[in-house]
Amino acid sequence: MSRKLKGYEFYERILKSPKYIVAPMVDQSEYAWRILSNRYGADLCYTPMLHARLFSQPDGKYMKENWQTGSEDKPLIAQFCANEPDVLLAAAKLVENECDAVDINLGCPQHIAKRGRYGAYLQDEWELIAEMVKTLNEGLDIPVTCKIRVFPDVEKTIRYAKMIEAAGCQLLTVHGRLREQKGHKTGLADWEQIRQVKQAVSIPVFANGNILYLEDIDRCIAATGVDGVMTAEGNLYNPGLFTGKHYASWKLAEEYLQICRDVPNSSTVSAIRGHLFKMFKPCLHEHTDLRTLLAKVQSLDGMIDLVAQLKARLVEVSGGAEEYNPEGGFETDEAGFRKLPSWVLQPYFRVDGTLKTKPTVAEIVEETDSAATKECLTKDEECLFSGESKTPGATLPPAESKAVDDAGEPDTTGTKKRSATSNAENVPKGT
Repeated sequence: MSRKLKGYEFYERILKSPKYIVAPMVDQSEYAWRILSNRYGADLCYTPMLHARLFSQPDGKYMKENWQTGSEDKPLIAQFCANEPDVLLAAAKLVENECDAVDINLGCPQHIAKRGRYGAYLQDEWELIAEMVKTLNEGLDIPVTCKIRVFPDVEKTIRYAKMIEAAGCQLLTVHGRLREQKGHKTGLADWEQIRQVKQAVSIPVFANGNILYLEDIDRCIAATGVDGVMTAEGNLYNPGLFTGKHYASWKLAEEYLQICRDVPNSSTVSAIRGHLFKMFKPCLHEHTDLRTLLAKVQSLDGMIDLVAQLKARLVEVSGGAEEYNPEGGFETDEAGFRKLPSWVLQPYFRVDGTLKTKPTVAEIVEETDSAATKECLTKDEECLFSGESKTPGATLPPAESKAVDDAGEPDTTGTKKRSATSNAENVPKGT
């Protein structure tokens, strides 16, 4: 057995020093989407969050339904949620020969994670977290990594990060938001907290939050000193984000659907539907008949036909162009954001009615509402991930003590900024 690489040696030699990273997203960072993202500049992708207890069940049903990878899927980090070290290790052992590291989800902020006792709701159980990290570090032939959220007190965040590092974590992703910052309370990601964590630890650090355009990544690295930048919504609304280009939405949608057709079991109808709603978000309000159809279609062939219909309409507007690259550069609005036609891939945000000052790009919020994209899970999966589940073997053990919130309403610096909003009503779930 070869020596297990750690820290920067792992980051450089195995992960190849990734700068552009696709976040773990339930029902969204699936195999087909990772293939597409890799083709358009992603250096590293994470799997969706996988439920360790379900994944390690003897019947293998959940694993078969949720684990797919292949030659176009490297490098790859598999993410699990868990609250039992031995169960987590058992699940991780099943994939250690097919991925480059295993990540522990310590960042999911949704209420379902509180009921199931995982994600950000383990933030107060440092001994358990340390034991899970240590167990994977000692029991796997590949490194263990972690994804966390910050505390209101930066000093506590630093102690938290150093504790995780000391337990054996070899790479840390810091989502610069509080556990309470979710849905319509998402607020701003705190790059300053990320910067201080980066300075305090000796392992590689990825930043997560506030990425709308390619240049935001360089701004984030300059502001925080991190080794790479992870994005969720930025990638979903514009899977060409890492190229710096605004492609016609149908171009990448067609390529994604072709991947789904060419690679069996690489996606699901619910995942495809969610992706198409996001990619075509800017124009669907102009084509409500097709928006309604997208909510109802139940097959890959139906999705392909729908995209062909939508493309035919959009080509009339675009003149057949497959990329928007205006001479003289992008025109911007009064807040400094690009004015883009509805037929191109672009970030999704709205102007808050109380906008008083021109925000910087670093102050822009990616949409992180779990109903639309999710670090965590879809509504269809709540019965499996919840502590209230009636499905045998599908629950995580109930919390021994009630999770304690560390903050009330997040402080968004006092001035409302332009921010993203949930589009949950336009992302139907289920197959």
